[in-house]
Amino acid sequence: MGDFEVSQVNVKKQGRAGIISLNRPEAMNALTLEMIRLIDKALTQFQDDPDIFCVILTSCTERAFCAGGDMRRIRQLVLAGAFDEAEQFFKEEYALIERISEYSKPYISLIDGVCMGGGMGLSVHGNYRIATERALFAMPETMIGFFPDVGGSHFLSRMPNQSGIWMGLTGASVRGFDAHGLGISTHLTVAESLPRLLEELSYGVRDIENILSELCATLGYQPSVLMLSDTTMCFDQPTLCTIFDCLERYQTKPKERALSALKQASPRSLQETLTLVRNGRERSLSECLEHEFEAMQRALRHPDLVEGIRAVLVDKDHSPSWHSRGK
Repeated sequence: MGDFEVSQVNVKKQGRAGIISLNRPEAMNALTLEMIRLIDKALTQFQDDPDIFCVILTSCTERAFCAGGDMRRIRQLVLAGAFDEAEQFFKEEYALIERISEYSKPYISLIDGVCMGGGMGLSVHGNYRIATERALFAMPETMIGFFPDVGGSHFLSRMPNQSGIWMGLTGASVRGFDAHGLGISTHLTVAESLPRLLEELSYGVRDIENILSELCATLGYQPSVLMLSDTTMCFDQPTLCTIFDCLERYQTKPKERALSALKQASPRSLQETLTLVRNGRERSLSECLEHEFEAMQRALRHPDLVEGIRAVLVDKDHSPSWHSRGK
């Protein structure tokens, strides 16, 4: 039994539900290649099981749903020159995301705690994203010399009021009504309701919509999203230079925060991100992932990635020395 208990992904049948629980709490469920393969294997198992009506993705720790991909490991591979192995991680991760987007059974994410990067990829492309009051969403990749991948150029480009470009460039986090209004979550609930929600989804006889309408809130368009418009108005500018100029011209607290974040990010990553997200609006998810894969290959071979991961995730001095030149 011991070997199964330490698995990074726990998989079980519970009533009519297939439960996939991310179980790497010491790393806030940062995704490894093994985890991606275990999730994919579970999806195959549940797909072929006639007793399984829906699949539920959850976490074994309340601190995090999933903090993203294991970028420390990616850095080690890049430093060792093992580019093929590093690329394999992204290849299988992107394939899993595309599979989730097309999965034939209802796919439900119960999001409690931090959900960043790869965590967004595992959830936002599915049918239902149920967020608690502790859920925190972000795509902070430009801070480590990378870009918002996992289909980020698809879902960020479809957010209202340029908010996806703002999130992608600055790495800003959103929660609660903001995340809901931006379409990241489909439903809101409180963490203490999750056990009952899981029970109903697993053993109930009602359809998912009825269960969620009773136990969750769907609050539609919220005033908090209107508050975001002050933050995001400069992000409709055509270039990074004009975005910077706009933020510098209209000094408000949200704009100061955005400008400060942009100045900390990798200039190369900002340009890659802006191009991908702007173009992503006209592309299918599959096309977005293809272009992101090419951008990933470029990023792995640029020194900003190794330096950014060092500064943020390894040494944690948050003082990267970027090789790319900014504004």
